[in-house]
Amino acid sequence: MPFPLAKLPPLDLVRGFVAVARRMSITLAAQDLHVTQSAVSRQIRSLEAHLGVALLRRGFRSISLTPEGAQLFRLADPWLTELGELSAQWRTPGRRLPVTVTTTIGVASLWLLPRLGAFQAAHPDIDVRVAADNRIMDLDREGVDIAIRYCTAEQVSEDAQWLFGETVLPVAHPSLAMARLDGDSLPEQVLLEFDDPTRPWLQWHGWLEARGLGRARPRSMLRFNQYDQVVHAALAGHGVALGRHALIAPMLADGRLRAVGGEAAGSTPLSYWLVRNPRRPSAEADIVAEWLRTQALSEADR
Repeated sequence: MPFPLAKLPPLDLVRGFVAVARRMSITLAAQDLHVTQSAVSRQIRSLEAHLGVALLRRGFRSISLTPEGAQLFRLADPWLTELGELSAQWRTPGRRLPVTVTTTIGVASLWLLPRLGAFQAAHPDIDVRVAADNRIMDLDREGVDIAIRYCTAEQVSEDAQWLFGETVLPVAHPSLAMARLDGDSLPEQVLLEFDDPTRPWLQWHGWLEARGLGRARPRSMLRFNQYDQVVHAALAGHGVALGRHALIAPMLADGRLRAVGGEAAGSTPLSYWLVRNPRRPSAEADIVAEWLRTQALSEADR
């Protein structure tokens, strides 16, 4: 038997709570809702009284969610987002809702964005929104239809689809005319480093150690906190980068970058996976997902 609707908390109170939880600020939530701070505070206290639990911890000029508040927010936020999108669509007949795709900043910049022009030409009636973020976004809470995850098989659900694996090799701009990278040439080179210790397979230390070059020192290193910056620095001729083959394959194919010294690409522990949000099915999302799979197959054929 469905839960009695009369016992549900009023929607206005839930909306006020979600506004506060999104912002972690009663002041900012009041601005979003175009009401006073005291009105939002009353809504939160009324909702707490209705539910019989505390939803917020109130400190000096700060608030945080209680475990019960966090649980309610995880449930209510995506539901209100879907309700808002549906009502907006009804208020504006014919309004197109974009298909949202999330992935890391590096994958978005180097792999996805260069391909979107072809997708738009083939499907001008489908809008795509790219949400580039290195954190793993909650698909429900943040209104995401499709994710390209960069992770191991154990970190995705069973229905995730493998797109392609990853290999890494040293690359540089042709103007550097590098024949090899060894103990003799390394002291003359600038190495471009992805400054992320959580991805050691994308850093130079491990690559050099594996080839007996751990004691050798480059002329200098340039460090970047985003991987696409590493690649752009390599394209500008600033040094040698560890190139993720899946992301730089077009640059190798057209000669903008060259593999250094015929070095074979080495595999990394991670792959790229396509993850669908089962709570946001649509024909448009199906088309985008199939297009992504097709692009991945073309990558595998390179």
